Amino acid sequence: MKLKMKLKMTLLIIFIIIIAIPVAINIFIRVSPVFGGKAKGENLIRVESSPNFKNGIFQNPEPTIMMVKNGSALKTLRKFMNGVENGRPAEPVETVPFDKKAFTKPDSGIVYTWFGHSTILVNINGTIILTDPVFSKAASPVSFINKAFEYSNHYTVADLPNPDMVIITHDHYDHLDYKTIKELDSKTGKFYVPLGVEAHLLRWGISPDKISIADWGESFSDSGLRLTSAPARHFSGRGTRDRNKTLWCSWIVQSGENKLFFGGDSGYGRHFKEIGEKYGPFDLTFLECGQYNKQWPNIHSMPEQTVQAHIDIKGEKLVPIHWGKYRLSLHPWTEPIERVTVAAKLQNVKLINTKIGEIITLN
Repeated sequence: MKLKMKLKMTLLIIFIIIIAIPVAINIFIRVSPVFGGKAKGENLIRVESSPNFKNGIFQNPEPTIMMVKNGSALKTLRKFMNGVENGRPAEPVETVPFDKKAFTKPDSGIVYTWFGHSTILVNINGTIILTDPVFSKAASPVSFINKAFEYSNHYTVADLPNPDMVIITHDHYDHLDYKTIKELDSKTGKFYVPLGVEAHLLRWGISPDKISIADWGESFSDSGLRLTSAPARHFSGRGTRDRNKTLWCSWIVQSGENKLFFGGDSGYGRHFKEIGEKYGPFDLTFLECGQYNKQWPNIHSMPEQTVQAHIDIKGEKLVPIHWGKYRLSLHPWTEPIERVTVAAKLQNVKLINTKIGEIITLN
C-alpha cells in the first residue's frame, strides 16, 4: 500500500509540474514588459489596413518558407544544445575602445562605428543615427539564453553621443532590446519603427510623440535626412502567439548626395534588385552575413548572397554585419566574415571589414 501511495504521489507531483510549467511561462509572458505590447486602436487599424498584412499576419514580398525540409528539427535542436566547434570565441573578442569625441567631431561626410551584430552608430553630415541598438548581455527575454560574446572592451548606452534618432528594423530580441530602449529614451528625440513595433515601445513608456511608424515605401524628413522604409524577407515576434504580427523592414537614409542602406535581417530575394532600381545607388550598405543555415535559407542570407544583394541594390562599399556577437546559428563564429570576404573578392566588391568599436570615416 505504501509503495502504491508513493507512486501515486510521485505521479501527482509530475502531473502538477507538467501543468505548472506552461502556466508559469504564460504568466511570465503576460506580466513581463520585455515581451512588449500589442497594437491597439488607430495603430491596430493601420496595421490591418496595410497591403502587406493578409490573413491576420504580415507577409513577405515573395512566398517564403521559414524552415525547409532538408533535415531533422530535433537534430538541429540537439546541435544548438551541444554547440558546434568554434561556435563561440574561446577568448574575449578583441575590440577597439570607442572615442565619443572623435566620433562627433566631423560635421560632413559619413562616419560610423559598429558595436557588433546589427548595432551601428552613424554620423552622416552631422546627424547621428543609431540602428537596432542592443547593449544588454543577452538577446532574449531571459539572461541565460543567447548570451553575448565577451569583448575586450565593454560598451554601454552611456558611452555613446546622444543619437538624433534611433531606427529599428524589426522586433526580434537581437535587434530590439527593452533595457537599451529604456536607457535611450532620455537621450534621443525620435524612434523610427516598422508597423506594429510601436506597441512595444509604448508599453515601455516611450511617448507616442517620439515614435514614427512606417510601412514599406513610406518616407520621413528629419534633421536634413530623408528616411525610407523598404522591404525585407524575414519574420517577427517576441512571444509565443505574436508571429508576424509586426512588420520587418530595411531602411534607406539619404542626406544630400550621401545615401546609406541598412538591410536589417533578410533572406535573399528579388526585393534587393527592386530597391536598387528604385532607390540606388548607395554609398554604403550594411548587410547581414551571419546566422544563416541551410534549413532557413529564405530568412537569412548566405554570405555569398550578401555580396549579390549589395550588387543588386547598387552599393559602392559593403559593411558585413549580423555576426561577431551572438551564436544564433550553427556555423563557426568567424565563418561569416571569412566567406563574405572571399565572395566580395570574387565579385570585385569593395568590402570594409570593420573592427568592433572602430571609427570609420568616409569622405
